Amino acid sequence: MNLRLLLVALGLAAGNALAQSYPAKPVRIVVPFPPGGTVDVLARLIAPKMGEGLKQPVIVDNRGGAGGMIGTNAVAKAEPDGYTVLLTPNGLAVAPAVFQKLPFDAANDFTPVTQLISTVFILVSNPSLPAATVKELIALAKAKPGSLNYGSNGPTDVLQLTMELFKISAGVDIVPIIYKGVAPLNTAMLAGEVPLAVMPLSISVPSVKSGRLRALGVTSPQRTSVLPDVPTIAEAGIAGFESVGWQGLFVPARTPRAIVERLSHEAVKALNAPEVRERIIASGQEPVGGTPEEFEARFKADLAKFARVVKDAGIPPQD
Repeated sequence: MNLRLLLVALGLAAGNALAQSYPAKPVRIVVPFPPGGTVDVLARLIAPKMGEGLKQPVIVDNRGGAGGMIGTNAVAKAEPDGYTVLLTPNGLAVAPAVFQKLPFDAANDFTPVTQLISTVFILVSNPSLPAATVKELIALAKAKPGSLNYGSNGPTDVLQLTMELFKISAGVDIVPIIYKGVAPLNTAMLAGEVPLAVMPLSISVPSVKSGRLRALGVTSPQRTSVLPDVPTIAEAGIAGFESVGWQGLFVPARTPRAIVERLSHEAVKALNAPEVRERIIASGQEPVGGTPEEFEARFKADLAKFARVVKDAGIPPQD
């Protein structure tokens, strides 16, 4: 056996031995945001259930700061032994496209474990906008290029990138107005300060049902049971359009495959617990689960998609 094959064999043997004894101590789920947000809530929902399956405590470790970069980088640099897990939204797939420099390599420093949830977005307008459908909006925007505005959290946010994807797909020019967060953006929409936005479904549903906002289309490939009468944007006029948010688990690259699969198995079990599913669905999101391979395919597709959107939209690199 040559030296390279010997090293590979030794590495596999060490990984298998580690996987067989795993876990021998508590597992940490790093949430790269402060307590109380949607990522933190999901982590605290699944951690106890995963702990039951792993027969070790699963501890939620909030490491906020720098828009999630500090906690994410901590996991990228952690030992690949399955004891440090990242729970993050799909901002991880957006970051390489929009930031000039990152302390980690999003594509290569992490191994996807499981997509936990899917978040549907919705294109909404203030009723004062003289367009009641996606086709009417496209016609209006083409008749008045550059005169319509939409509200946004900024170019590093998946909501703006979804709207930019809409613009590119429809061939229209609609100008962003930046707000500091979804809450002030929602207030501006309700007040008619800005006529149009892509918003998380869970935030907009009450306003849509009360008639204070108009739903033009959801960004998911299928209609949502929460608003079954609202068409998908693909149905409403832009064939093939899709943009959904997600939250998922990652571990450092080079974590033994058996450990990745064990974590995935326990995460899926946690998601399938009736009380967990009910709380996720009640929050306007969908539990997903699935294999590491499925999540890896989704992650790679989103990395490529957002890179393309940022380039086509001409969004400059952010510091």
